[in-house]
Amino acid sequence: MSTECTEEAFKLTPLAGLGTIGSREYYTLNETDNTCIKQASFFGGSPVLSEGAGYGIVLGFGVGFSLITTLLVYLDKRFNGTNISSEFFNTAGRTVKTGLTAAVIVSQWTWAATLLQSSNVAYQYGVSGPFWYASGATIQVLLFGILAIQVKRYAPNAHTICEIIDARWGATAHKVFLFFCFLTNIIVSSMLILGGAATVNALTGMDIYAAGFLIPMGVIVYTMAGGLKATFMASYLHTAIIFAVLVTFLFTVYASDDDLVGSPKKVYDALKAVSSSERDCTANPTDQNCGPVKDNQGGSFLTMLSKGGIIFGIINIVGNFGTVFVDQSYWQSAIAAKPSSSTKGYLLGGLVWFTIPFALATAMGLATVAMDLPVTGDEAGDGLVPPAAAVHFFGKGGGIMITIMLFMAITSTGSAEQIAVSSLIAYDIYKKYINPKATGEQILKVSRIAILGFGIFMGVLSIILFELGLSLGFVYLMMGIFIGSAVMPVAFVLTWKDASANGAIAGAVVGQICGLITWIVCSLFERDANGEHGTVDLDTLGGNYPMLAGNVMAIGMSGIVCAVMSKMNPQNFDLTTLKDGIALIDDKLPDLGDEEKDEERLVAALKWITKWGVGFSVIMVIVWPCLSLPAGCGDGDCGVFSEGYFTMWVIIALAWGLIATVVIIVLPLYESREVLGNVIKGLLTGAKHEEGA
Repeated sequence: MSTECTEEAFKLTPLAGLGTIGSREYYTLNETDNTCIKQASFFGGSPVLSEGAGYGIVLGFGVGFSLITTLLVYLDKRFNGTNISSEFFNTAGRTVKTGLTAAVIVSQWTWAATLLQSSNVAYQYGVSGPFWYASGATIQVLLFGILAIQVKRYAPNAHTICEIIDARWGATAHKVFLFFCFLTNIIVSSMLILGGAATVNALTGMDIYAAGFLIPMGVIVYTMAGGLKATFMASYLHTAIIFAVLVTFLFTVYASDDDLVGSPKKVYDALKAVSSSERDCTANPTDQNCGPVKDNQGGSFLTMLSKGGIIFGIINIVGNFGTVFVDQSYWQSAIAAKPSSSTKGYLLGGLVWFTIPFALATAMGLATVAMDLPVTGDEAGDGLVPPAAAVHFFGKGGGIMITIMLFMAITSTGSAEQIAVSSLIAYDIYKKYINPKATGEQILKVSRIAILGFGIFMGVLSIILFELGLSLGFVYLMMGIFIGSAVMPVAFVLTWKDASANGAIAGAVVGQICGLITWIVCSLFERDANGEHGTVDLDTLGGNYPMLAGNVMAIGMSGIVCAVMSKMNPQNFDLTTLKDGIALIDDKLPDLGDEEKDEERLVAALKWITKWGVGFSVIMVIVWPCLSLPAGCGDGDCGVFSEGYFTMWVIIALAWGLIATVVIIVLPLYESREVLGNVIKGLLTGAKHEEGA
């Protein structure tokens, strides 16, 4: 039986002379020579919470949110007269305002990976990891605002991106991009399940296959009942809970009375100590962080000059263009928004979302390193860095908080993916190829069956992924290789009149093939577990360089092929005719005011989002990183943050986090005050909404 490390022995371990590093609770006493040995892993196969808690959270919250959201949909129908036609089911009436649009974008873009993988790269690369995760995945949302307003200008009656492609480029292109859209939905869903099930399993001991199967089941009921509007309502509730937990964690790391962290100075000093070249790592297991960071300036966690961080940043930027531009759920949100809200919603949503990986991962990831928690490389790869920090801070309460936060992220994105797939099946398979004269009732029925079918498929998919042995980190890095080639053609469909069908198809297919070949060939030059070249396996394919080469090849080759072929034989398409090729089923477009339909205002909105979207993107991926390079030069250690610079970095993260939390919780309520007022009035007086009122 292991003996707890004594205070006296802990002071004599190889940590001596570097100040207090780590916590004695994670060490055991080697009685032979009276030294302390660090435990082999944080979770060590023994969960913090009971298995019953896992089932309780997964099933309880699933049922709870289904009941709450279904009730909200019913109240909206009863007291506001909302009619759930097939059009409303899939478009939420096309009148969603800025605040809710932004909340939905934040919710959709907050995957399991946002909470987990972003902290993993903080654990690996230091401050550069969360920054590149945040900036590299924010710019796509900001730039998508340009496509969102183009949808309102040229295809206001569309239901899916594939309908738009069909109306412009015809049936062959429609089938090709339908494949890419489904592939994107499957990849995003697989990451939700991989991250979620691994974390629930580690924290509660719940069977990983049961967790993977039950997590998507929880959202089926309310998505089937209320469609996109129900998904939006649930997304708002999920986002509010995520931000409440986020702020709690931020203040715990940077402004509390914790022994090891609790202020920027404490975190800074601890990070300097754990990565010190003078540190003796003999008491540490080899697969845990200890000593200088490889390929980081000065071996420090406190630098943006990180080779691994920059490579991750490029992979992140390329891969996430695919999961925004080719994901039907983002097009659905653009279609659902009012014209005046679409651009503002995406810009606000992107800027608010930035704070989740930036502030949360910088806090939780760096705190895990600073406190020298015994997290292994495999645990970090499975996304267990935030759970480790949360459990250290709050014990079982922390485990419950992170599990609930994660469940919110998974279910909100899961419901968005389910409704996206159901729209593609209903409009782009059923109506297009099976029943062109489908009625609204038939479309609604098919949509609901598709939600149920895809929910079950997500569960089966989880079992396949676990059997293949894929981790969240691996799937996250490889996604751009598979779907990145569709980005440029999809971006051109509403922005370049000369882009041709043949160019779009060739770009998407050739880009994907070239990306896959490059990925596999480059993996041959990576060293496998035995230190040899020439092996293609999950270890070599998961290397930074093969992932980087495959991602860049996929999006780059696609853009070149599409542009060259389109230049050789331009389509010269009149975008104003696009809406004529798309039919509404059982509804009409909403009666928007003249200012919402005025072409001059729409063009002005396009110029506005182009200016701000591109402007913020340049600031985030070029200006901000460049400004951080001279950090520490005054102390003679250029590129490595001084204490003052790190404190400023923390203040920015805290301020951004607090402002984002207030905006994303208050703005949707303020904008919906009239609708909420009708519901409250109806509940108090019992008055129903009158037809025609």
